[in-house]
Amino acid sequence: MKSKLKSNLFILHLTVLVWGFTGVLGALISVGEAHLVWYRVLIAALSLYLYFRWKKTSIRVSKQTFYRLFFTGAIVGLHWILFFGAIKASTISVAMVCLSSLTLFTAILEPLLNSNRVSKMELVAGLFIIFGIYVIFKFETGYTKGIIMGLSSALCGSLFSIINGKQAKNRSATIISFYELIGAFVWVSVYLLVTKGFDARMILGMSDIIYLLILGTICTSVAYVAGVSVMKELSAFKVALITNLEPIYAIILALIIFGKDEKMTSGFYLGATIILSTIFLFPVVKTRVEHKKLKKRTPFI
Repeated sequence: MKSKLKSNLFILHLTVLVWGFTGVLGALISVGEAHLVWYRVLIAALSLYLYFRWKKTSIRVSKQTFYRLFFTGAIVGLHWILFFGAIKASTISVAMVCLSSLTLFTAILEPLLNSNRVSKMELVAGLFIIFGIYVIFKFETGYTKGIIMGLSSALCGSLFSIINGKQAKNRSATIISFYELIGAFVWVSVYLLVTKGFDARMILGMSDIIYLLILGTICTSVAYVAGVSVMKELSAFKVALITNLEPIYAIILALIIFGKDEKMTSGFYLGATIILSTIFLFPVVKTRVEHKKLKKRTPFI
């Protein structure tokens, strides 16, 4: 039992590390963010389809579900375009820290969209995140465009996460991912058609092809399937805690690979520490508070 737990924890850490590596690949791939996402979702959707064929899994869904996931794919596509755009307009470190504000947006949007009460604890965490973002804005004025794109990417990520939270109650995460990838592919294709993006800018070098294959298969399809399978075995608390390590892994990888290009001001690291500490400690504090409340409510027998 302990060996299985250790194995699942290792796989989850490895999965989160791979997710963090997507930022590095985004910086290494030479094509623009829209073309990058177009290739990514195409490769990922095809590899997931092959996975379903191999596992002999039915991918049938109702028309209503298909349209819902298909249109959610537009938000997924926009989220990735903004994320990779943030990397190209600033640095991996800036983009990953801004993406961490997804927690803030979810704390605000989820109660509004689900007609629930706003959690005071989540609002307090949100205020710390806002302060951290303010510190980064103050010191990294040269990366304003990248910061805005990174925050916009987090907003889109929060929206489709909330939508997927409802969808996941009735169907598998891989089916949701597959149809959202198809939707993202179609909507990004429409965007490229409108902006006349299907041109010479789409031509890939050999290194781009290799990086995109890694991004579309290992960092998207394989990591997603591995992550979902492990998450079924681990507690939500452990999953949340380890998943919050993604920006930290990404920043460390970026510093190792790109060196001086990824070194930021002390002000950035101060803001990043505030944001990442809040996100990392939030599930710990929340779990303890909920445990204390449960103890008070439980009568003595």
